[in-house]
Amino acid sequence: MEVYLKNGEIATKNLTPGLNVYGEKLIKEQENEDNPVEYRMWNPRRSKLSAALLNGLSELKLKPDTKVLYLGASTGTTVSHISDITYNGLIYAVEFSPVTMKKLIRLSQTRNNIAPLLADATKPKQYMNKVEKVDLLYCDVAQAKQSELFIDNMNLFLKEEGQGLITIKARSIDVIQKPKKIFKEEANKIKSKGYSIIERVKLEPYEKDHVAFLVEKSF
Repeated sequence: MEVYLKNGEIATKNLTPGLNVYGEKLIKEQENEDNPVEYRMWNPRRSKLSAALLNGLSELKLKPDTKVLYLGASTGTTVSHISDITYNGLIYAVEFSPVTMKKLIRLSQTRNNIAPLLADATKPKQYMNKVEKVDLLYCDVAQAKQSELFIDNMNLFLKEEGQGLITIKARSIDVIQKPKKIFKEEANKIKSKGYSIIERVKLEPYEKDHVAFLVEKSF
């Protein structure tokens, strides 16, 4: 995966040099005499994937030609960094809010590998005719049934050898139960549907009561 360590923080190589997305710092370096390179610092307090990577997520397969279905794309902070990494791939970016979608569309106008979809991730059959099978399904939808919608989308769109990554916010599921119990219950839901959790990474101190599960199909 093309993620770079810069001064103790991580960064991606900017697909659109000179342009940032959410106010992140840009760093220019000279790889050689004829090849200047620009990096975008990846803020772990603005991106759960950055937090997971900094906290040790190591088995995620993101390649230049990876195809991604991203649920809960918001304004595109994390989407933009995945776009840097999968520069020859494609990201189907699903977002429910029309207001947020406007910003995502503007981002896609400068990044040709982002395909914004105004849709409800709990109803994946509504966008079946717009999304192909993908290598990675990323889910960042903070709601009570997030594991269920994650599984429904994986069943429809994930390739046999693909991966799923879900970031679970305990307080979106139950404000009373202890996060540890909630995470165990959500893990059991995923495993009961024929998937294996190959990595589990807590997101503290960047996100409180959050965990990321990296998932593959069980065989």
